[in-house]
Amino acid sequence: MSVLGKVIGPKSKYDRSLPYTYEARIRIFEGGEEYSSYFADTICGLVEHLHKNKIGPGDVQIVEIYQDKETLVDAKLFTTPDCQWLFKPELCRSFEEYYKGHIREDSCSFDDRDCKGVGPG
Repeated sequence: MSVLGKVIGPKSKYDRSLPYTYEARIRIFEGGEEYSSYFADTICGLVEHLHKNKIGPGDVQIVEIYQDKETLVDAKLFTTPDCQWLFKPELCRSFEEYYKGHIREDSCSFDDRDCKGVGPG
């Protein structure tokens, strides 16, 4: 990444048709309102981070965070029919229609982002 890229960040973060980041919310107590959060700039990075931390898809809500709104992501997009995590390239294929024009066979608009997940936060 160029020096300018390091200062202003990934170009795709300025595309208002794409989420700025992703947040996974996991309730701390059953039925409670408080939750722990995990973050990543890509859905694939978040899923990999959750999997690495032994968090299953049934325990989490994933939210797309745009510059001016938040949207809950349908679990069918990031899970298999038997409720297991989807990983690349199946995860990418699942989001092709959802992010129409942004995910292609060999690349995607998120390529300029760091895929590392963080959390809980």
